[in-house]
Amino acid sequence: MNPDARNLDLLERQLTQVHRNAVAAELATRNLSKIGHPMLLTILETSEGAPERKTCQAQRDLAELLHISPPSVSNSLRSLEQGGYITRTQDAADARRYHVCLTRKGKEAVQGCREAFDSVASRMLDGFSQEELQQLIEFRRRMLQNLQD
Repeated sequence: MNPDARNLDLLERQLTQVHRNAVAAELATRNLSKIGHPMLLTILETSEGAPERKTCQAQRDLAELLHISPPSVSNSLRSLEQGGYITRTQDAADARRYHVCLTRKGKEAVQGCREAFDSVASRMLDGFSQEELQQLIEFRRRMLQNLQD
């Protein structure tokens, strides 16, 4: 492996871990540390405005959106359900599918999650010009596409 690629890989792993820790700390300040996967809540909240989703998201679709396994999503959803943030209902037409919906408590938690994400992103991207941010977005999209091909 090229030494620059190795350094980039290590830097990516470090950034991911530090970002995860920073988000966890921000969630804790908002009394939301029990939310194991805050991105799930924000995705559910985002999908509520989409008429084709009818305020709920299929569990399998969530796994695809997050690029994680269905069992991982299921474990995260179980925790969110026990915390009262979501409900899961079986699809009437297909008993193998579950629809996931935010509860009122979940909708309230989404705001705190968004604030935590925004705070971390603001700190992380401090000092970058708009042009640098656009370049960074393009580079990351290209890296993602390379791995998905």
